[in-house]
Amino acid sequence: MNGYQISRRGMLLAAGAVAGGWLLRDAAAGAAVAPTIHLAATDGFISLPGNVAGVHPDPLAPGPFTTWGIGFRDVTALTTTQVKAQKGRLEAPAPMWWVNEMQDTRVQLTNLGLAVRPDLLDSHTVHWHGFRNAIPLFDGVPELSVAVPPGRAFTYFYRPRDPGTYMYHCHFEDVEHVSMGMTGIVFVRPKQNAGAPGIPAGRYVYNDGDGSTAYAREWGMFLSEAWTKERFEGAHIQEHDWSEYDADVWLLNGRSYPDTLAPNGGGNAANGDLIAPTGHPKLKYQPLSSLVRCMSGEKVLLRLVNLGFQQHTMTLAGIPMRVVGKDATLLRGRDGTDNTYVTNAIHIGPGESVDAIFTAPPVTAETVYLLYNRAYATLSNPGLTGLGGQVTQVRVLPAGSGLPPQTKPNT
Repeated sequence: MNGYQISRRGMLLAAGAVAGGWLLRDAAAGAAVAPTIHLAATDGFISLPGNVAGVHPDPLAPGPFTTWGIGFRDVTALTTTQVKAQKGRLEAPAPMWWVNEMQDTRVQLTNLGLAVRPDLLDSHTVHWHGFRNAIPLFDGVPELSVAVPPGRAFTYFYRPRDPGTYMYHCHFEDVEHVSMGMTGIVFVRPKQNAGAPGIPAGRYVYNDGDGSTAYAREWGMFLSEAWTKERFEGAHIQEHDWSEYDADVWLLNGRSYPDTLAPNGGGNAANGDLIAPTGHPKLKYQPLSSLVRCMSGEKVLLRLVNLGFQQHTMTLAGIPMRVVGKDATLLRGRDGTDNTYVTNAIHIGPGESVDAIFTAPPVTAETVYLLYNRAYATLSNPGLTGLGGQVTQVRVLPAGSGLPPQTKPNT
C-alpha cells in the first residue's frame, strides 16, 4: 500500500466514479464536454432603493451601486480569461435557466472567490432544490457531496425526469449564502412540447396529456428579501445575530419597484462583464425585468418561486389565475382528478414554487394591472415614501397589436 490512505473526498469521488463513471472518465481524460450552463461564484455590488441610517447605502459601494452581496454569474459563453475577470461581478438573483426533460445536463461551478472579503475562503455548491432524482455526489449538499473552494471548479450532472419549476442555491453556509443572493430559478420543460398523440407541439408546463397547461408567454418571478444590516456588516467584517433578522427591502427578480419595470439587461461586453439595461446603469448586475407584456386572449404563465425567509401572497388585481402546478408537480390526482384552482391571490412559502396561468382579458387600449404582494409592509422602500417593494405590472395590449412572440422567458 506504500502508506497511502484515501481521503474522505477521495472516497466520494470514487463513489461518483462507480455511479457515473463515464462522466468522470471524460473529465479525467481531458475531454471537452461543454456544460449546459457555467456558473461562477463571487461577490459584488448591486443597487437597492432606500436609506437605512448607518448601513444603507453602504459607503464601500462604488456609485451607482449601494449594497454588497454574494451570488452566481452566468459565464457559459465566456473564455477562461473572461471568466476570471468576473470576480467581484455577481448577478442578482442568480441566473434563471432551463433544460428539457431527460436532457443530459452539466452544471459547471467555478469558485472565483470574494473581491470585497478575500479573507473569507468560503466554498460553494449548486443544490437543485426539490429535484427528485439526484444522487448524493451531484446534489450539492456538502455533507453528502463535495463543495468547491476558491480557485477550483466542479461539474454537476443531472438527467431531469420531472417537468416543472424549481429553484437552486448554494448549500454551503446556506442560510447566509442564500440571504446574500446565491439562489435563483431553474425549470424543466416537458417532452410534450414536441407534441404528443392528439396534442400539437407547443409550450406546456407539464406532460398533462390534454393540453390544459398550454401557454403563449412566460415569466419567472423570484421572490426574496434583503436585510441591509446583514449586507453592511458582512462587507465591513462584522458579525450579526441571526435571531435579529429583520428584512427591510423586498425584491422581485432582484429588484424593488419601480425598478421592477425597467427593461432587461444582460449580454456580455468584450471583457465578459454584463451590459446594463438601457438608461439604468445601477441595474447592471440585476438584469432580469419583472414587467409582463401580453395581448388579449393570450395565456400567460407565471413561474413564482420563493426562496427568501418569509411567506408571501402575490395578488393579480382584476385577472384570475389558474394554479396548475406546485413544487414542480401537476395538480392532478392519480385517478385523474383535476386539482387545479382559480384564484387572484397565491400564497407561497419559503422553498416553494407555483405555476399559474392567466388569460389576458379583452382590452381596446393598453391596460395596466398590478401584480403585488398583499402584505402591505412589503410595498415600500426603506426611508422613502410611495409605492415600492414586491410590485410589478401586467400590461395587456389589444389582440393583434403586433407584440412579437417571446424567444425566451421574461422578454
